[in-house]
Amino acid sequence: MPLSTNAIEATAIAILAALDERRQIAPFTDQPGGMSLPDAYRVSRGVTAKRIARGEVPVGRKIGFTNRMIWDEYGVHHPIDGPVYDTTLSDTTGASRTFSLAACVEPRIEPEIVLGLSAAPTADMDEPALMSCIGWVAHGFEIVQSLYPGWRFKGADCVAAFGLHGALLCGPRHALQPATRGLALQALTRFSITLNRDDITMDTGHATNVLGGPVSALRHLVQAIAQDAEAAPLQPGDIITTGTVTRAFPVLPGERWTTHVSGMDVPGLELPGMDVTFTA
Repeated sequence: MPLSTNAIEATAIAILAALDERRQIAPFTDQPGGMSLPDAYRVSRGVTAKRIARGEVPVGRKIGFTNRMIWDEYGVHHPIDGPVYDTTLSDTTGASRTFSLAACVEPRIEPEIVLGLSAAPTADMDEPALMSCIGWVAHGFEIVQSLYPGWRFKGADCVAAFGLHGALLCGPRHALQPATRGLALQALTRFSITLNRDDITMDTGHATNVLGGPVSALRHLVQAIAQDAEAAPLQPGDIITTGTVTRAFPVLPGERWTTHVSGMDVPGLELPGMDVTFTA
């Protein structure tokens, strides 16, 4: 049975309070009656409305669980999505930087490809058509977090709690040129990212891990939004982070995490690696 309007409201309040107080809560799917995925998206919209009311501005979407290689690890076997806010987006243009983990609960790090929309995509678009809606491409880290102890949850719990989004550290934005969009699409299906912690290689992931490539992940999101009458459509200017290319790893204060991106040998699209030292 779908959750009542009052239950949706109460759940949204509880989730936002847990975030603000930096504490963890039991998964909602473990509670009597559980929580369905449609209800989780209703809760997510309720949380978003409350964050907007207190001054936070949605600037795009994160897509989670696009990497099929981690589905069994977390027990979630489908992509999810959630908002990115102006308060959780951090642009980094220098060679290295620091970032505080103080606002995140049980944080993990994910190297991702970030897309900036210059036009609104539609559900009938294939990947080449979607490329015409992408104004820029970047590489970044998403810091994901779990309000649920030990990262134990189901997909609906993830959706309700911000899609596990904690922060997006976005690297330099590289504008796509019309003459090289075809080459850029090819590169976005063949690149690889190596993730290092304190100069130790933790994992290497490939574009195809992310539903076949970041543009395919975007296509999935566009089609999922089109099937939800209450979901807000994507707009020009939205920032989309497309899911982790490698496995996600716990990140602690004092650690330095770097990446190397290869296979992006398109003029103007040579994405630099990330270099971030985390603090408390």
